[in-house]
Amino acid sequence: MNASPSPYIGQIVTYTLSGDDATQVNRRRTNGPSIAERIKQDKWPIGAQAHIGNEVQEGQSYPMIIVRVWSSSCVNGQVFLDGTDTLWALSVNKGVEDDLKPGTSQPRTWF
Repeated sequence: MNASPSPYIGQIVTYTLSGDDATQVNRRRTNGPSIAERIKQDKWPIGAQAHIGNEVQEGQSYPMIIVRVWSSSCVNGQVFLDGTDTLWALSVNKGVEDDLKPGTSQPRTWF
């Protein structure tokens, strides 16, 4: 039986979002019309960075670049979302690709 290769810094893997991940990402995102309205009301600091992107849900998968390796199965990474922001995923364990939903794994795992 061949052992799977160890993860390494800079490796791009697939990360599947958990419900908590989705809540965190969606809570900090906004949209253009909302920003324009807040600017009109002088409630948006000019030059402030906005996080804009499509809504995410638990079970969706995105590319993640490994930035720290803790063990052969546990890593930290930056998840590249469909928007202007990323998600910092900490101490994420390796999962297995779901045969029924290719391109995904159990929530909060990478493969």
